[in-house]
Amino acid sequence: MNPNECSTNLWVFGYGSLCWLQGFDYGNHQLGFIRGFSRKFWQGNNSHRGTNDKPGRVATLIKEDEAVTWGLAFELLGETALRYLNDRECTKGGYETLITTFFPRNGVMTPFPVLVFRATEHNPQWLGPAPLADVAAQVTECKGEAGHNSEYVLRLAEFFRDNLPEVHDEHLFTLERLVLKRMKEKNISSTEDAPVTQAKQEVISIAVAAQPDNNPGQENRRDSFQYSSRVPPSKKLLCLKV
Repeated sequence: MNPNECSTNLWVFGYGSLCWLQGFDYGNHQLGFIRGFSRKFWQGNNSHRGTNDKPGRVATLIKEDEAVTWGLAFELLGETALRYLNDRECTKGGYETLITTFFPRNGVMTPFPVLVFRATEHNPQWLGPAPLADVAAQVTECKGEAGHNSEYVLRLAEFFRDNLPEVHDEHLFTLERLVLKRMKEKNISSTEDAPVTQAKQEVISIAVAAQPDNNPGQENRRDSFQYSSRVPPSKKLLCLKV
């Protein structure tokens, strides 16, 4: 076996673009959640999903004792994967790393430690909280090296709808609805302007038409639930030196 394809016995937890755009070699992967954090679009980005003049917004984890964040854990293969993630998340994104416990959804595997990349208010690109309508407006106007900022939000919501339909993330799904509404208002539908492929335009149009115009904070999704748990603080690490 190629040494670069060997397992590092290290797992990384994806809760943003890693859920649908990996870019690295991995072995096993598991759906599941971590405790003590909530997912928020409070981190700015001036490379992948924005520019210096128009920074985009991407997900980070905010400490919240009774919250959980669902996502996808990957078993890394080789040091190349770790270097790639270090460059993508730390060098370009300014994210810090920590180790916390991952709880697999399947209930067969026991919980195990995972590496997590997280931005905080100390990050130079930090944007912090804002009304979701303002966040949606910012998201639909920004794009970077990896593509439109809207794509980031829509594909993440699509990932959860396809793979974890029982999970309710009010922040994410409300933002998705507001982004779709904004796209409709701005008539973003061509392949040149749209953040997704032409094949998905019909899906977006249907989704926009199905969204209610009133009660922007109200979510009516079946089979939704939230977990609650108190956990001790996770061990904080410096960004990886690889």
